Amino acid sequence: MGKSRVVFGLNGIRHRFRRLSNRQVEASQLQQLQTELLEESGLSVSYVVLIVGSCAIATLGLLANSTAVIIGAMIIAPLMLPIRGLAFGALEGNVLLFRKGLFSVVVGTLLAIALAWSLGLLVGLPDFGSEVLSRSEPTLLDLGIAVAAGGISGYAKVQPKISGSLAGTAIAVALMPPICVIGLGLSQADWSLSIGASLLYLTNLLGITLSCMLTFLLTGCTPLRRAKQALGWAIALTSMLLIPLSIGFAELIRQSRLENSLQAALVNRTVTFQRIELLEINTNWLTQPPHVRLSVRAQEVITPKQVQLLEAFVEREMGQPFTLIFTVSQVEEVTRDGTSRSTAQPKLGTSLD
Repeated sequence: MGKSRVVFGLNGIRHRFRRLSNRQVEASQLQQLQTELLEESGLSVSYVVLIVGSCAIATLGLLANSTAVIIGAMIIAPLMLPIRGLAFGALEGNVLLFRKGLFSVVVGTLLAIALAWSLGLLVGLPDFGSEVLSRSEPTLLDLGIAVAAGGISGYAKVQPKISGSLAGTAIAVALMPPICVIGLGLSQADWSLSIGASLLYLTNLLGITLSCMLTFLLTGCTPLRRAKQALGWAIALTSMLLIPLSIGFAELIRQSRLENSLQAALVNRTVTFQRIELLEINTNWLTQPPHVRLSVRAQEVITPKQVQLLEAFVEREMGQPFTLIFTVSQVEEVTRDGTSRSTAQPKLGTSLD
């Protein structure tokens, strides 16, 4: 009985595989899809304008460390159009569509890097915020996001009932910001930042392309026998990124645990933090030693000597050195008779190391 169930299950799988291999959309719909993708994948004036505008907004948002501004740039999502054309051209063996899509992606990417590099030099910030740094350490989670977003975009192109803006909104999260971070890193000769952002961009690009291919295949836009070679190359190239992304994911977990341990040690085991309130903690792991920015509220002055003692304590507890940078907000007490009492604090953002 058990053996027959296994045989029945295998036969069902083979049947579904054959259906997938032979499934195709109508010729008229396929022709329309190819025509639209050819038009979208070309290097037009509109495409260049969207690249410049999206890159400028994203770069300035990254420099201002503003999530809302970066999301505004994400909605434009010009790079997604040629990526879909590239993916479909590879599956169908349409050399013209593949070349047009690839050329537009390369030109758009180089143009955005050059613009971000120029803006980085022009503004000349000494340090970048968390929005920039967060895009320099890709992990397996980023690959998952790219694959999911690419699938949505490909399906939205095949199904006219789904708004095209849905795909743009989903994809933009993954494309333009890392390109801008590459340019910003180059503007300060920060090679680790640019390399990390480049890995993130390649992860998103390959993840989106692969999932678009799979979506076009599953919706019957091309038969499996024709798509095998291109799909195999896409899977192979994406798989090459699994090792660095897995290392990044393991490092992310390690850093998260280390930061939690550091916070617990400071709050629960030091006298200084019994008299102040910790509001926020952020760690820049790209510096050596890592910089830990602590936003606190206090009535008493925090002295450089205290910071030095805290750094020595943290190094003993964590087994590695950290640079502590305090951002202190002033506490003022007001009574009903109109009197107030406050202690002069270092200005907001003052480094006490």
